Amino acid sequence: MRKLLPCACALCGTVQDEVVCRDCVAELLYPVSRCPVCAMGVAPGEPCRACAQHQPDFDRAFTLGDYGIPQDSLVLALKYGKVLSLAGWLAAALASRVRAAGTPMPDLIAPIPLSPQRLAERGFNQAWEIARPLGRHLGVASDPALLERPRDIATQHLLDLAQRQMNVRGAFRISRSRPLAGMHVGLVDDVMTTGATLDEAARTLKAHGAARVSVIVALRTP
Repeated sequence: MRKLLPCACALCGTVQDEVVCRDCVAELLYPVSRCPVCAMGVAPGEPCRACAQHQPDFDRAFTLGDYGIPQDSLVLALKYGKVLSLAGWLAAALASRVRAAGTPMPDLIAPIPLSPQRLAERGFNQAWEIARPLGRHLGVASDPALLERPRDIATQHLLDLAQRQMNVRGAFRISRSRPLAGMHVGLVDDVMTTGATLDEAARTLKAHGAARVSVIVALRTP
């Protein structure tokens, strides 16, 4: 069927039969030395400066690559262009990355939620669009409403890490009395910038009994 329905590569525009062409896949998924905790790029054998300054509440992070040109167009097209086919491709690539790490699989996959206002404006949660097929690829249950964000928060992009951490404090809550004691939860989002949002979500999950939280994001701001 793919041979009959060619499409343009979402990154370079080459007409072929995949969402992202092989050359772009090889470039995006090229192995990079990263901190296993926060996924920040680090030189092999070097300590992570980001984790030295602030040890996050999540235990492990996985990403496909850095948030920058041209790969940022993948999440921008998904989030703002509503190209939902990209969510499935990102999920499959992330599943391969998680499996390759050889670490314990999460017991449950959950997306970072949007506030009701933002969800109404956008019409979908891009994190859930990735999390749902990711759970299927990994053979792990997924829950679109494990966490909820009852209110919108001030725009984060102009804030430094300390301000972001303060801004998101208390932003999440467990949406229902699902038992989390001893569970390993995989938190999914499209982009991790400073990690403050994912850190707060992980803190909330652990406050309700989760033993381990892994962050799984499409791209990571370097």
